[in-house]
Amino acid sequence: MLEGREAAARVRVEGLREEAARLAEVLEAAEIELDRRVIAREELVEALAVSAAESTAVTEAGAQRESAAPAVPLPGSVVPPWRDGLQVSVLAPDYQWILGMLEKRRSAGEGPVMAREIAVQLGLGTTPAKVEGLRSKARRLAERGWLLAETSGAFSAGRRPVAVPDAGSSA
Repeated sequence: MLEGREAAARVRVEGLREEAARLAEVLEAAEIELDRRVIAREELVEALAVSAAESTAVTEAGAQRESAAPAVPLPGSVVPPWRDGLQVSVLAPDYQWILGMLEKRRSAGEGPVMAREIAVQLGLGTTPAKVEGLRSKARRLAERGWLLAETSGAFSAGRRPVAVPDAGSSA
């Protein structure tokens, strides 16, 4: 009876050893796949960084040429400093919407407005992410002379010339 139990235990141990060997092979294959995916992601991130750097260089070079503005601005495009004769159409649509809303308020005789109210009037809601994104865009427009920023943090329509930095931020 003990010999029978011992033989059964040996068969069980041998089966578990085979299962462990099979699982070790599966684990090795999964680790190889994981390594390949990590390398692929790192390569992609590096390639995108190089592409973004090249794109930024091209965009900055294009912004420095004052003669030609892009026919159709792309989202995320450069906000050039305002100067006399520069049309709103050189700005990306998001920036045009902000300026348009503030121009409507000014023509209606209404005063400066906070970023949260701009977000509401543009139909973006009041989530912090939307309001802060809009506030960032409004600040960028104010820094570049496209609108006026009040000390209270409110924004209003108006233009003012700004000094053009030699190598400033392009975003």
